[in-house]
Amino acid sequence: MAFWIWGCALIIISAFVTDIRTMKIPNWLTLSAMLSGILIHFAADGFQGLLFSVKGLGTGFVLLLLMHMMGAVGAGDVKLFGGIGAWLGTLLTIQCIVYSVLCAGFIGILILLWRRETMQRMRNVARNLAGFFILRNFRSLTAGKEKQLRFPFMLAVLPGYVAASVYTLG
Repeated sequence: MAFWIWGCALIIISAFVTDIRTMKIPNWLTLSAMLSGILIHFAADGFQGLLFSVKGLGTGFVLLLLMHMMGAVGAGDVKLFGGIGAWLGTLLTIQCIVYSVLCAGFIGILILLWRRETMQRMRNVARNLAGFFILRNFRSLTAGKEKQLRFPFMLAVLPGYVAASVYTLG
């Protein structure tokens, strides 16, 4: 199991570096993560390893695709979590996603506090909700989308991955 953790760690570190520099995760990295995870598990455990890897790939891809559809993550993150799933399987991939989302929330709060925009954002949220409930105006719920807080998701994935790995190995 430790081999899968360290192999996937190299992929995550590579994705972290490229995402911080360019806000993109390249397709060559995500596709090689998927293929190498499948091939390594197949070579190690045959059909059982192939099934383990493909289920993990599907889990990571589908869960992040749902987050992508909500506007929370980019397409590169979706493909990367397919690769993470191919390496780690279903259970550890889900743990990695949960820890990454928790880290992302913490990072988002820190950024809001650092920028001192928190009160302005809270007023905007209250105004939009009031517009929806009082005026029944659905457009007020989507107002301000262009001002969403954005940061590379890999800032949260790296500590989320470490937490999931430590929890699993410990």
